[in-house]
Amino acid sequence: MLQGIHHVTAITGDAAANVRFHAGVLGLRLVKTTVNHDEPGAYHLYFGDEGGRPRTLITFFEVPGAAPGQPGGGMFHSVAWRVADQQALDFWEQRLAAHGTATERGDDRLAFADPEGLSYVLMARGIRDDDSPAQGDGVPPEHALREIIGVEAMSLAPERSRAALVQGLGMADLGESLVVGSGDHVGRVGLHPEPMSRGAQGAGTIHHVAFASPDADHKKWRERLTGGHLAPTQVVDRIYFKSVYAREPGGLLVEVATIGPGMTADEDPEVMGIALALPPWLEPHRTSIEARLTPIQNPRARG
Repeated sequence: MLQGIHHVTAITGDAAANVRFHAGVLGLRLVKTTVNHDEPGAYHLYFGDEGGRPRTLITFFEVPGAAPGQPGGGMFHSVAWRVADQQALDFWEQRLAAHGTATERGDDRLAFADPEGLSYVLMARGIRDDDSPAQGDGVPPEHALREIIGVEAMSLAPERSRAALVQGLGMADLGESLVVGSGDHVGRVGLHPEPMSRGAQGAGTIHHVAFASPDADHKKWRERLTGGHLAPTQVVDRIYFKSVYAREPGGLLVEVATIGPGMTADEDPEVMGIALALPPWLEPHRTSIEARLTPIQNPRARG
């Protein structure tokens, strides 16, 4: 069985501003500063909890100067994060307002958007013994963002998407939403019930969503996707996990990613994310790659 949402990958047009908001305002840890392995001239930034664990990761491909995107059919949108309680929502309502970010409060949730328009919802859902909150400046650990527990999806063909996600990824169909995982490792996918006009990728939109697979089960999931007629890719080594990608009939790009080996595969836990990490095949090109990248400041580097 898959074990919840491994990570969400979105697009930013401004890596420096993206770091200022996600690390500086939201208090997430920038756990990996690397490049898009397929387009190494731009960043791939990973934010997460203190250990950079799966299920806490939001990542961004930088497309420098990208125009704002438009969420729509064939795209995920809106990321839901677990926080501890109502006191955490109070804290975030005040902190975001102090940083000029508008919010909308509900009974157990707080909605807002990042500076490029990516929608977030904080949901008061308690704490767990294995939580490892990021040690962000000005964010008390008890109020920190803890893990990603859900996403919303807009399909070009909702019923075909539903069937593909249930059959291909083993999600449980609860009607208004689909659930992946069980026990402590559950992710929710809210599927819009009506077909949506096609969206447009750009800054502030989600590129894909990855679901977490135990390492030993990964090849079986690729076989299951193949049997579900989703035409998955071959297994791709992303250094920190292995991935299989597939685009389901409603246009959503999904990934199944292994839980291991994790963000410490190429860096010690204390310093991960500060220096530019490159895969072995790109290391000979470090000088030219660094020359093309936008300067960014990881708050941890100040230490």
